[in-house]
Amino acid sequence: MADSSSSLKPASIWALAAGGMVGGGIYTVLGVVIAVSAQWTWLAFIITGLIAIPSAYSYVFLTNKFHEEGGAFVFLEKVNDKKMAGNLSWLLIVGYILTISVYAYAFGHYLSFAFHGDPLLMRLLAAGIVAGLILLNLAGVGKLTKVEIVIVSVNLLVLLALGIYGAVHWDVSQLTAGINPRPVWSSLFGGAAIFMAYEGFQLLTYEYDKIENPEKSFMPTLISAVIFVVLLYALVSIGATIIGGAISMISFKQIALSIAAKTAFGTTGLIIMTIAAGFATAAAINSTLFSTANLAKRIASQNELPSWFNHTNSNDVPDRSIIFIGSLAGILAIIGSLSSLVEAASLAFLFTFGIVN
Repeated sequence: MADSSSSLKPASIWALAAGGMVGGGIYTVLGVVIAVSAQWTWLAFIITGLIAIPSAYSYVFLTNKFHEEGGAFVFLEKVNDKKMAGNLSWLLIVGYILTISVYAYAFGHYLSFAFHGDPLLMRLLAAGIVAGLILLNLAGVGKLTKVEIVIVSVNLLVLLALGIYGAVHWDVSQLTAGINPRPVWSSLFGGAAIFMAYEGFQLLTYEYDKIENPEKSFMPTLISAVIFVVLLYALVSIGATIIGGAISMISFKQIALSIAAKTAFGTTGLIIMTIAAGFATAAAINSTLFSTANLAKRIASQNELPSWFNHTNSNDVPDRSIIFIGSLAGILAIIGSLSSLVEAASLAFLFTFGIVN
């Protein structure tokens, strides 16, 4: 356990868990799920959330049981299924690479939209944020917990305000404006495609050694964070769609929340949402890159990944893992499409969470 000055208290755990999910989640997937589920988008988020809640319970239960950080890889090792642990490790790393690429994709699109959406600028921004965070991590200052908590707090307030504003201006016709209504079962397909919007909570299991009194605080704190995010997603999906209209949210799915914010509050709303999206997605990239590189190092130390990934630099940072994971994610962010990246990442985490449950 870390000393008390660096330990994670319940408020910090809650903020980091909520931020890990919201940081890239709602910014990247809202337009994707509206295209599938239309007026049932809110239900898609709730259905997927009902899978995330017991998954969070399973992660905390097993982490507390084994008293060791490392997530699904460690769980399988502890039940003497090293072959499955090794196989799952590859899937986990692929899932995280896809997730980082989605966050970088969103970062590039939200910021470039504020500058008239130039495609070249979008690609430069997506590649640039990943490159910058690779360098930050290699320098040994990748994990900035206090900064992340501030970003999360502001981010949650911005999203909550947007959701409430839209709900106050209730107009159910906007949920299908310009598109055909969808049947209620479309929420199942929409939910399956966006599960990556909830995956961020599991990163806290990689910080187990830093959590203060985890046996007492970890479970209620993490579960309450997941429940809050489920409700926030449902609220924002309704509020933002009422503000922007379904067809606009689908047509500009890469920057759906900027469309809603600009419609509601003009240029001021666009600026606030661009800043919030930029910081939130950057923090999500940084946190996921840091945790994934350290996970790869740990797995390599158990001979389930090539020893090449176990190398560290003078700052005791898994440099090769960070460069490999970050570079591949950056390339995917430049060449991939939003829907395909989101769906592939969601499938990887659905499978992983199923095994853990």
